[in-house]
Amino acid sequence: MPDPNGFLRYDRRLPARRPVPVRISDWREVYPPAGEELIREQATRCMDCGIPFCHDGCPLGNRIPDWNDLVRTGNWDAAVDSLHATNNFPEFTGRLCPAPCEAACVLGLGGQQPVTIKQVEVEIADAAVARDGLRPRPASVSTGRSVAVVGSGPAGLAAAQQLARAGHTVTVYERDDAIGGLLRYGIPDFKLEKQHIDKRLAQLTAEGVRFRTGVEVGVEVTAEQLRAEHDAVLLACGALQGRDTPETPGRALRGVHQAMAHLVAANRVVAAAGEGKPALAMLPDGTPIDAAGKHVVIIGGGDTAADCLGVAHRQGAAGVHQLDLYPQPPSERDAERDPWPTWPWVLRNYPAHEEGGDRVFAVAVQEFVDDGTGQVRAVRIAEVTVEKVDGRRIVTALPGSEREIPADLVLLAIGFEGTEEQPLLAQFGVTRNGRGAIDSGPDWQATEGVFVAGDMHRGASLIVWAIAEGRAAAAAIHTYLGGVGDLPAPVDPARQPLAAR
Repeated sequence: MPDPNGFLRYDRRLPARRPVPVRISDWREVYPPAGEELIREQATRCMDCGIPFCHDGCPLGNRIPDWNDLVRTGNWDAAVDSLHATNNFPEFTGRLCPAPCEAACVLGLGGQQPVTIKQVEVEIADAAVARDGLRPRPASVSTGRSVAVVGSGPAGLAAAQQLARAGHTVTVYERDDAIGGLLRYGIPDFKLEKQHIDKRLAQLTAEGVRFRTGVEVGVEVTAEQLRAEHDAVLLACGALQGRDTPETPGRALRGVHQAMAHLVAANRVVAAAGEGKPALAMLPDGTPIDAAGKHVVIIGGGDTAADCLGVAHRQGAAGVHQLDLYPQPPSERDAERDPWPTWPWVLRNYPAHEEGGDRVFAVAVQEFVDDGTGQVRAVRIAEVTVEKVDGRRIVTALPGSEREIPADLVLLAIGFEGTEEQPLLAQFGVTRNGRGAIDSGPDWQATEGVFVAGDMHRGASLIVWAIAEGRAAAAAIHTYLGGVGDLPAPVDPARQPLAAR
């Protein structure tokens, strides 16, 4: 049984981050590996509650108390098996997920700090690589059925692995030149070094998954061709349509870009450097989008904005301001607003924030200011209040509060409006709903034989939801194809995150 006093004997601790002056000089991950002693100590803090609400916080249904106790007792091989039973890619979630499971930890109800679930998870995942190099598990018998997966992000890859292990022939189509979706080109290396993706891809390849890169479905390959070549199709193209502010004066100035354009360009530079090839951060049309020596303004307060902040530091920005429309959140959970075990609205300080830059809350951009040549030179901001009226957001600028912030590069990190409009939608006979996502029936089908999962179905969300939906859609496809037995289906299409009613 677990140690009932572990949480009393040990405080919550994480491994020390690499020193700021060191880590901003390279693109390696911020966190070094934690020692086994620290991880076993932290796993000991788990009480194995009678009702573990961490399960409700995580859509994957991860067996968190089980693998915590296995780590506590040093049974790492069993911990690896327990973790992989519900999560195809724990080395991704352990690095990238904001950990709603920790927000739902029962220790939080008692005023204690939650168990470091995310850190234990990533250490188990890394132990799996060290122990057996992610041993492939190919199917022993082929079903003779074929599935096309469009999109190679976490939802598409999770579905592909589940289906291949069930004996189906799976081909993943990706329009980029490398597999991984946002994991590859949207997430900076200081959060996820790409070796982790490559090791999983080697495992999937050994399990029989086929990959076709540089293929835009709807253009190079039509929907009709996919239907003819495969028995089922899964659409997992993500939600990459960035939210914009076309009504803001000066939006068309040079130097004002979507945040994702900046991240993709930076990731391509890092990837090229790893291959020994020189490259510059630029847009597909050749426009430079590097922060070196520039005053950078990032608009938005979430993960994408923090990623841009870390990239700007490593590119050598002269200075960075990060603007947030909303007031500064509290440092601790407001139990009336966000009762335990829901995800709380609190101030989240990412590693990038301790590296530099200024955060400005409760402001909105009034104008992108022209330098006279069509290039942005500043942003004019005003302090604002934000109210919700009949479900609509009302932003009111405070008179006399306007000021300018120097800006040579402005990055819009204000969210996503769903999946992109693209030729494959019309060809498959599906349309975006009011949220920019693709609806499905209870069996994950958007139309006969065509399934949808991940951000393309849910809208921009967490990596754990993408993997959970990929696994669930794979189970539905397996049933549709007449597969023997059931595959795990952790969520249904209507499932929503834990929330107060």
